[in-house]
Amino acid sequence: MRSLALVLVAATLSLSLQPTLATTSQQDKTEACNANAAQKQLRGEARKLYMKGCVGARKEAATQQAKAKQCSADATTQRIKGDARRNFIKQCLGGHNAAA
Repeated sequence: MRSLALVLVAATLSLSLQPTLATTSQQDKTEACNANAAQKQLRGEARKLYMKGCVGARKEAATQQAKAKQCSADATTQRIKGDARRNFIKQCLGGHNAAA
């Protein structure tokens, strides 16, 4: 009975930490961009634009990686190999319809 209680407490703590970990990742990205902006001595509107682009670019890179994984999974599901696979993934990442 005591072991079950410990498992439940550990699971609850684990679930409660998930949003914190995601926030920390976003905070790390923002801090890195902020440090770069300070190093470049950016101020005012230039700093705002830099920060928006820097944080946004990092989000876009993560989105592109997710899209690449999905395209690769689709190619695997369709059993596409070799040059045809490379072309399929290239078209998929480019947003073109590769169902031709």
